[in-house]
Amino acid sequence: MAKKDDIVRYTAEEIDAMIAAGESRTDWSRNDTYEEIEAQIASDPDLAVPDNWEELARPGFPFPLPSRANKRQVTVRYDAEVIDFFKSQGSGWQSRMNTVLRAFVESQQNGGKSR
Repeated sequence: MAKKDDIVRYTAEEIDAMIAAGESRTDWSRNDTYEEIEAQIASDPDLAVPDNWEELARPGFPFPLPSRANKRQVTVRYDAEVIDFFKSQGSGWQSRMNTVLRAFVESQQNGGKSR
């Protein structure tokens, strides 16, 4: 962890003046070109757009979006593995967690029968 002495604050105007004076510490020669970035994106299978992307992009896929109207903010504690699993699924993890909990509640209210 850096010492507080290492933290420096600049205003946007000070940064602009430093850049204009050539005081930027960014080594622009080490950055990839746009062509290299595009090639990296094209070669990454995780970034491939599936043929049925329009279907996948519909609202509520893979889970229906819950209404915000009936929400309450609370502080709860969950196992680290539970949180890590939902977060690993990407943004909207709290809504997905809510959907799973809602499905459980509904199954219990229906006498233990799932939907």
